[in-house]
Formats: sequence, structure tokens, C-alpha cells
Amino acid sequence: MKTQQLLNFARDQWVPGDASSLTELPSAIDGSVVAATGSGGLDFEGMLSHAREVGGPALRALTFHQRARILKGLGLAILAAKEPLYELNYATGATRKDGWIDIEGGAGTLLSFSSKGRRELPDAHVLLDGPLEPLSKGGGFVGQHIYTSLQGAAVHINAFNFPVWGMLEKLAPTLLAGVPAIVKPASATAFLTEAAFRVMVDSGLLPPGAVQLVVGGVGDLFEHLGGQDVVSFTGSASTANKLKSQPVVLRESVKFVAEQDSLNASVLGPDAAPGTPEFDLFVKEVVNEMTVKAGQKCTAIRRAMAPAEHLDALEAATRDRLAATTVGDPRDEASRMGALVNRGQREDVRRQIGKLVDSGARIVAGDPEAAVGPEGGAFMQPVLLRTDEPWTASAVHDVEAFGPVSTVMPYRDLADAVALANRGMGSLALSLFTHSPEAARDFIGGAAAFHGRMLVINRDNAKESTGHGSPLPVLVHGGPGRAGGSEEMGGVRGVKHYMQRTALQSTPAMIAAVSAQYIPGGPKRVLEGHPFRKRMSELEIGDTLRTASRTVTIADIEHFAEFTGDKFYAHMDEEAARASPVFEGRVAHGYLILSFAAGLFVDPDPGPVLANTGLENLRFLTPLYPGDSMRVELTVRSKSLKSEETGVVRWAVEIFNQRDELVATYDLLTENVP
Repeated sequence: MKTQQLLNFARDQWVPGDASSLTELPSAIDGSVVAATGSGGLDFEGMLSHAREVGGPALRALTFHQRARILKGLGLAILAAKEPLYELNYATGATRKDGWIDIEGGAGTLLSFSSKGRRELPDAHVLLDGPLEPLSKGGGFVGQHIYTSLQGAAVHINAFNFPVWGMLEKLAPTLLAGVPAIVKPASATAFLTEAAFRVMVDSGLLPPGAVQLVVGGVGDLFEHLGGQDVVSFTGSASTANKLKSQPVVLRESVKFVAEQDSLNASVLGPDAAPGTPEFDLFVKEVVNEMTVKAGQKCTAIRRAMAPAEHLDALEAATRDRLAATTVGDPRDEASRMGALVNRGQREDVRRQIGKLVDSGARIVAGDPEAAVGPEGGAFMQPVLLRTDEPWTASAVHDVEAFGPVSTVMPYRDLADAVALANRGMGSLALSLFTHSPEAARDFIGGAAAFHGRMLVINRDNAKESTGHGSPLPVLVHGGPGRAGGSEEMGGVRGVKHYMQRTALQSTPAMIAAVSAQYIPGGPKRVLEGHPFRKRMSELEIGDTLRTASRTVTIADIEHFAEFTGDKFYAHMDEEAARASPVFEGRVAHGYLILSFAAGLFVDPDPGPVLANTGLENLRFLTPLYPGDSMRVELTVRSKSLKSEETGVVRWAVEIFNQRDELVATYDLLTENVP
């Protein structure tokens, strides 16, 4: 592969680093130089200013939906350019299967956040957090928590093992939140990150200043951080601690999101004896986590725990499966496992294995010193260790060999398994293989506080499971304690890492104006025509239909009871209803009220409203008695573009009686023509 000098992307320009700052990057396959990287000469203070003064305002001018559409375009651009990226991927030591997780998995994360943003966030600039909080008896003074975009920059410091996904899983929530990012990839695989970054820049979708790239050291960047900035870090605990302890981070309370060392565990349940599906699934998963990406995954299984009476069988089955693993050139389709990222990383893994052995573990499969794979490469056999004394061999809970390495160990009973799993002092992921709901309940109750993500895998879900080591964009990725104490992704939860929550106190009208979303008690614009005859783009927040009234009779209630079979005493027994502390006599069914409400506001003819897709936040507030009347106010609360063909309108439905008391409220979701 021809050596190339990687370029930084600073202030919307591709800029080389000073020649004196360049570092050569070797191929994991044969050690040949594939690229040179460096960032010497960059104006890091200027890059931060550009992000804050150009990128931030440009992103914040866009709504959540407009940002989400950018993410979709970026994801599709990465997918369109995947083949050249796969070619670069091999030089990192990864097979095509490994690269699929990184490249197409990264693009999929962008697409997932785009979808979540359009479905779950408003087509606005402010995100409401929770319901309105009444602060006065009259309802004229209320509180509402809101999220707004931070006005600084996000500094993303990524690890070498996932040069594409690692970048995109941070960029997706950051850009959706409206915050510009400065991306700093690990040097070892920066050539693949830079190529993927170029695809996004060349797409023309990103506003000026939205993203910048540093393909070397960060110089004095940290000295210029402020309280509106966020650092999102993936890497070792020692580096994370060094960065978190920077004076400016402490002085300015810079938000620091860390995903770091994690001695993840997988536990074979007490019911999963040899011969059960769970035992076989456990062995398969341990070997898979040891060999995918050559074990260079922050979520890989480092500690495999089994009932003491099954440990010999587990060791033998795992050893046999590892023996069938072919290690070699990742470009060869016959290779099940490729190389570590470089020879330096391989030497570090060997040192960590030495520490595990010195602590009392012994190697039962694989030879870390054996020559394997093409000459000059960073190949190594997968290594399985065993310790029979997991409480005294403390290194197995403290030392992470970041490669194709795992240690099997026994536990006495479920309480012992919980204690051993928690001995890792915090992990990103833990998996439990059991078919026993009782075992799962007791284990999770004792261990969940120490683990960011937990999977219970068995014969019922194995075929559909994404496996132990697969972070998903809709779920949080992170963990407590040793794992960093932070979270990434998690759908909208991840977006909020780059936003500020503020408690806003004012009138409903003022909060509605600030948020560009209808708030109960906020202003309404009564329409002359029916809103169901308008396309979504023609509707405005606060547009309201006020219906005629309908009187509910005792005959209506009895007919509904006979028709549906709902003959609950409060609807059918006057004496029992009066004896209730809740009612003054027979009342209308809640679902009758909803049905009559629909009859009052639904326009029956075909039109821009395509379907009713849901009902949320239903509350019955005042009983409706025979002889009472009811009317409806139907108000546009928010709008979301689902696709080019359809959108979702959220309507606030308020049902009043003849005394203008609220009988019921709920949100109605309809699918509309945009």
C-alpha cells in the first residue's frame, strides 16, 4: 500500500501537519508503512473558535429534523463509499466481517439516530423534558424543563479499534444536538478514519464549521476549553484520568464523557449444564468475543465464569472451538481472525498475559509467542487462561489484555457469581446464559449496579440476539466505575449529553413561544376549516378545532356496556357507584368518552390524515355522568417528518364537560401527508 500523508481538516480546510511532527503508521498485516500522520502547526485555539463561532450557530439554526436529515445523508454516503473503506480496513488487521461492524455499523448508527431524531424529537430547536409543572393555583405560572444546545464544541477522542464506528457513534448524537465537533482519532488507524471523514465532508451536507479533524496530537487544545464544551473520550483509564485532571477541565467544569477500561464478564448460569443449549451458546460466544477484531473490543469477554462442577467441560469445549479458528491475513476469506493493530499492541497484550500468569492463572489454549500469520505482521494465537482461585488471582479482575484473551474461572453459587462479576469494579457489558427466570432475576438484582448493559441469552432469543459485545445506537453504551462512569448513544439520551437542561418558569403562553410547541394553557388559534383537511406543512403549532357538544345519556352507557361487555359496577349499578368514594353515581365508561370524542372531531373523508397511529398520556380527570355533555378541543402540539411521504402530527386532545371542567386529556398521533 502506498504511503500517504494524512491531512487535518481545520477551519474547513485540509491542512498537513508539519513534517517534523509526522509519525509513520504500519500495516498490521506485514509492518509496511501505509500512512504518515501529524498535527504539528495547527492553531487549536482557532479551531475551537471556528467551531463555536461558525459551526455552532450554523447547526443551531437548523431544527432537530433538519439535522436528522443530514445524518441520514451522511450514513448513505458512507455506505456508498464502503468498498474503498473495506480495502483500508484490512491494513488495521481486521477481516471484512470485522470491518462490517465498523464501517456499515457506523453508517447504521447515523441512520438510526436520524430515524430517532425525526420520530422522537420535535421539528423545533428546543426539547421539552417531562410534563408541565403547575406552580400556582390559577395555572398562570408554570414550570417546564427544557433542553437547548450547548454553545461550545465537542472534542471527540477515539480509540484505535473502531476507526469509523467509534467516530460516528459520537458524531451522531452530537450533531443531532446541534453541537460542532473536533474529532481526534487514535493514530494507529487514523488512515481509515480520515478516509471516512473525507466522505462526509465531500458529501456537501455539513454546514461550515460543523466538523473538524485532528490526525495527530491535540497540542494545547485542552488549554482553551470552556464550560460550554464537552470532551467525549474512549481509551484507557490512565489516559482518561490524565485528561480529566487537566486544570481547565476542573476549573471550567468541562463536561467529560469517558468510556474506558472494562473487564467484562460472561456468566454460565447454574442451570446451563453441558449438553444444554445455553452451555453451547456460551462457548460459542466466548470464542466469538475472543476472535472478532482479534479481541480488541472494549466490550469483549475478559472473564468467563461457570459453576465449579462445569469448569473442566467449559475449558475443553472452548479449547476445541479455538483450535478450529484460523488466524491469518485478513484479506483471506479463510481467516477467521486477523491481526492486532500493530506489533506494539501485540507486545502489550503479551505483557498483560504475563501479569495474569504471575497472578496464578495458567494458559490452557494458545501460545502468545507462537509465530503465526504473514511475516512482519501483528498476528497472535487466541489465548485462553484458567484460574481455579478467582478470589486470590486478583489480576484477572484488574488486568485487561486488550487482545484475543479470556480467562475461565469457577463460581460456587449464584451469590458468588454476582460477587465475582462485580469484582471487576464496573463494566460496559455483562452477559448471563440461563434459561431460568429465577436465576436471571436474582443475578441482575445483585449485579446490575456494576454494569452498563446486561444481556440474558438462552435458546429462546439466541438467533435474534445481537450478542454480548454489540453496542446498539438505541441503548446506552457505557458503564459505572472502572468503565468510566459515563454513557454514550442510547438514542435521545445520548443527544442530551450535548445539551443543557434548564428549568423555565413563566406563563404557558411564554413557554409555548420559547419551545415552539403547544403547552397546555398556551395560546390556541381556532381554525375555520377542519384541520384534517390540511397537509402537515399547512398546520401550525397551536392550530385548534373546537367541536360541538354531545350529551351522554344513560341509554348510551347501557348500550356501550352491552356492546363491549364492559359491565363494571360504576357504569351499571347506581347504588354501588354511589357507595364508592370516587363517584356520585353511575358514570360513562372512559372508552365511551374516547369513542364519542373521536366522533366529534374526526373528519371521515379521505384526505391528508392517513391513519391514527397511537394514543399516549391518557388521563381521566373528572367523571362524566348521565346528562352531562362533552366537547373536544383538538390542538396541534408538534409535528415530525417520518419520511419524504409521511409525517406524524401529535395532537393535544382536551375533553371538557358543560362546566368547562377537563374530563380527559391525551395525545393523539396521526400519520399525515407532509
